[in-house]
Amino acid sequence: MTDNSALDPEDRKIVTLARSARARNGVPEGAAVRDETGRTYVAGTVELASLKLSALQTAVAMAVASGAKSLEAAAVVTEAEAASEEDRAAVRDLGGPQTPVLVAGADGTVRATVTAG
Repeated sequence: MTDNSALDPEDRKIVTLARSARARNGVPEGAAVRDETGRTYVAGTVELASLKLSALQTAVAMAVASGAKSLEAAAVVTEAEAASEEDRAAVRDLGGPQTPVLVAGADGTVRATVTAG
């Protein structure tokens, strides 16, 4: 576990936004990403009959659709112990292999920080 008070304030912000999206929408996961200009994109899990995206995949797609060229960081609030390979691949596609992915529990406590690579 990571002491959230030790996180960079901008990283704490995306964890808080991801947690809020999860709670507000009542979805299994919430996620947020920060692009190269500091803009943030927040999303929840998408589960439609014709489309299923994790929260992190949705947040990355929102960033791309809004013109982001790169990512500085990503956060996902989930019950899973780690970010899935598919989630890390989406972050890696836009941010590169060194982009940090913060994985937090439902209470917002960061359990792990991994790279997208």
